Amino acid sequence: MIDKMTRYDFILLKGESEGFLSKLQELGVMDIKRSVKAIDETSASMLAEADVLRRRMAFLEAEDFAKDDEYADILESTVLLQKELELLEPWGEFEPDALTRLSDSGCKLHFHEVSKSKFDPSWAEVIPLQVISENGGNIYFVTAVPADEEYSFPVPEVDAPKASACDTRGKLDILKRKLNARRDELLAEKADMDKLRARYDAKLAEADFYFANAATGSAAEDRLTLVTGFAPSDNADLLRKEFDEMDIFYVTEDATVGDNPPIKLKNNKFVSMFEILTDMYGRPRYDGFDPTPYISIFFMLFFAMCMGDAGYGLVLILVGFLLKKVKSFADLSPLVVVLGAATTVIGVIFHTFFSIDITQWGWVKNSGMDCVMLPAKIAGYDASMIVAIVVGIVHLSVAMIVRTVYATRNKGFLNSLATWGWTLFLVGTVAVIAAVIAFNLDTALIKWTIIGLGSISAVGIFLLNDIHRSPLVNFGAGLWDTYNMATGILGDVLSYLRLYALGLAGAMLGFAFNTLANMALGDGGFGWIPFVLIALIGHVLNIAMAALGAFVHPLRLNFLEFFKNSEYDGSGRNYNPLKK
Repeated sequence: MIDKMTRYDFILLKGESEGFLSKLQELGVMDIKRSVKAIDETSASMLAEADVLRRRMAFLEAEDFAKDDEYADILESTVLLQKELELLEPWGEFEPDALTRLSDSGCKLHFHEVSKSKFDPSWAEVIPLQVISENGGNIYFVTAVPADEEYSFPVPEVDAPKASACDTRGKLDILKRKLNARRDELLAEKADMDKLRARYDAKLAEADFYFANAATGSAAEDRLTLVTGFAPSDNADLLRKEFDEMDIFYVTEDATVGDNPPIKLKNNKFVSMFEILTDMYGRPRYDGFDPTPYISIFFMLFFAMCMGDAGYGLVLILVGFLLKKVKSFADLSPLVVVLGAATTVIGVIFHTFFSIDITQWGWVKNSGMDCVMLPAKIAGYDASMIVAIVVGIVHLSVAMIVRTVYATRNKGFLNSLATWGWTLFLVGTVAVIAAVIAFNLDTALIKWTIIGLGSISAVGIFLLNDIHRSPLVNFGAGLWDTYNMATGILGDVLSYLRLYALGLAGAMLGFAFNTLANMALGDGGFGWIPFVLIALIGHVLNIAMAALGAFVHPLRLNFLEFFKNSEYDGSGRNYNPLKK
C-alpha cells in the first residue's frame, strides 16, 4: 500500500541550511525536493567522479581487463612479440651481430623460405647451402656467397632475422609476468570492492546533499531559506522531537496530490519482493492504489502456469538458493525461490515433471495425489486452456473492482456511476455464471438476475455516466463506451490464452527432448551417455526459454490488461530520502 506522507516547510536563517540538511542526512527519512541534473560545475564534477567510480566497479565486476589501459598496453606488446617470435623460431638461435661480422669478413648469408615440394636438394651442389629447420611444410635455409659477388637464386630471398629467438623469448616471458602481475592487481582491487562501493555511495550522498541545498529557496532579501520536504507520517513524532530540539521554525500538514509527494510503498515481506516489478512500470500517484499486492498473486500464478512443470520449479528453487551466494543477485533470491515453489505446485496440478505425465506413475495413483490434478478435458475442451481463460476473467474482474473502489474514493459515488454500471454488469454476470456452475441454480432465476443487473447497470452506463451533462449526450457516450468495452474486453480475455500456449509449448518441447534421449538410449549400454547429454542440455535450454516467456508475458498481462482495466496511473515519483 502507499505510505502516507507529511509535508514539512522549514524557514531557516541564512547560513543555517547546510547544518540543517546535514542533520536531515543523519535522520535519513526526509525527501527534499531537489534537482536531478547537474546545475553547476561543482555538481557536474561530483556526478562525474561518481560516474568514474561506477564504471570502475562495473569494469571490475565484468573482469574485462582488456579495458584497463595498462593491461591493454602490456597485452598488445605481448601479442606483437609473440608474432615476432613465431617468425624468428624457424631460424634457430644465433647472434644478429654475427651477420655483420661475416659480411665484414667478405661472406654474406642469404635467407630463404620455400615449401618442401619446391625445395631441390641439388642446389647444395651448386652453392654453399645449409637447411636450418623444417616447420609447417616449409624449409628454412641459408646460402653463403662472397659479399662482393652478384647473387641470384631460383627462390626469392626473405629478410634476415632482426633479433635472436632466445632474446625475444626472454622478453616475452617478462611481458607475460607483467601481464599476470597486472591481472593479480586488478583481481585484488575487485576483492576489495567494498571500499570502492563505499566511496561511490559517499560521493552520491555528497551530490544529493548538494542538490538538496541548492534546491532551497530564498526569501526576505536573501536572509531566509525555505526548505520543503516529505517524510512518512509514521515518523512524525520522532521528527517533531528532533526539529523542536534544533529550535527551527517549521510547518507540517498532511501531503496532498497537488504537493506531488514522493511514493513510498509499505507492504509485507512477501508482497515487497514484487515491488521491483511495480517500479519497472512506475509508482502510483499519491491518490492511486499500489498494484503490488495484486501483481504478487497474479504474476506468481501466471509465471507458474507458463512454466507448468514441477521439475522445472524445483530447478528454479535450487537456482534461487544459489543466487544468495552471488552478491549482485542476492536480492532476487527470495523472489526466484517463491516463483519456483509456485511452479512446483502448479506443475503437480498439471501433473507434469520434466515433461513427463506423472499420472502414469503407480505411486502417484496409490498416494491419492491424482485427486488434486487437473483432468485432461473440461466440457470437451483442454483443461489447461479453460483454466487460463477462467484465471484471466478473474484477473480482469479484480481490476474492475479496484477501479470502481478508487474511482468512488477519488471522485465520489455520483461521479463514478458509469464505472459502477460496467463493474456491476460484467463482474455480476461472472459471479452469476460461477454460481450456476457451482450450485446448479434454477434457469428462470438466472435469467431474471442477469436482466436485473443489466437494467440497473444501463442506468449508470447510458443515463448517468456524467451527472453534469444532458441525458442525450450521456446516451451517445454510453453507446461509444459499449462499443469499446465489447471489443476490448473480448480481446483482453483472449490475451490470457498465452498462458495456455506457453505452457503447452514448453511441455511439447520438453517431451521432444525426452523422446530424442530415449531413442539415443536404445537398449542401454553406452547409450546412457547420449541419453544424459540430450536430456540435460535439452531441458536446460527449455527452462531458459520457458523462464524468459514466463517473465515477459505475465508482466504484459499485468501491465496492459490489468492496468488498463483498473485505470492504474504509474506517474508517481520514488521516495528518495536525503541520507548518508
